[in-house]
Amino acid sequence: MKPKNLCLLGLILFVTSYVMFSQGQEFAYAQKPIDFAHWFNLIAAVLLISFNYVFPKNNLNSIASFVTILGVIAHIGLCTIDLIMWSFGSDNVSRAELSNHLNNIPSIVYPFVIVGPSMLFIGLSLHAWNFIRKHTISALMVIIGAPAIGIAYFMLHNGILTLASCIIFSSGLAILLYRNEIQNIKNNELRQDI
Repeated sequence: MKPKNLCLLGLILFVTSYVMFSQGQEFAYAQKPIDFAHWFNLIAAVLLISFNYVFPKNNLNSIASFVTILGVIAHIGLCTIDLIMWSFGSDNVSRAELSNHLNNIPSIVYPFVIVGPSMLFIGLSLHAWNFIRKHTISALMVIIGAPAIGIAYFMLHNGILTLASCIIFSSGLAILLYRNEIQNIKNNELRQDI
């Protein structure tokens, strides 16, 4: 499969997981037979590594690629923790005990819960920064959408706003991903109008 297709599949799974997350924790913990939301999110994060190979190569791309990989690693850890949380089913007491335990271990909570997963968004935003001059709107969709996801989720605790931010972020990346094809379509339409 081509890297562009892997990127697009990753974005689709990423948004799909956020659609599920927007339904609330009760929905996430009640999924059967598996935790589809976190599996989709996990697979999406791994597929989003493909963005490291589809954008122009330069110094910023090298930094963005490294940060993206760190973010994917952290995302894998976060999803693993969330899958373990899901395995408790309706046992909220045990889930809370595990959560409290993990929150008291800085070597787990910082790289895999608090700081690490945001590196995926930072890395992809750095990739988008390469396009700020020629594709300003789509680059800004990514650059603004990334922190908006975190603010909506962690500070506002608003699933719908988190989902909207994810859609903006992912749409910006998709537009940048297919920027040449979009330009070709526009050029063909201009030729037909003449």
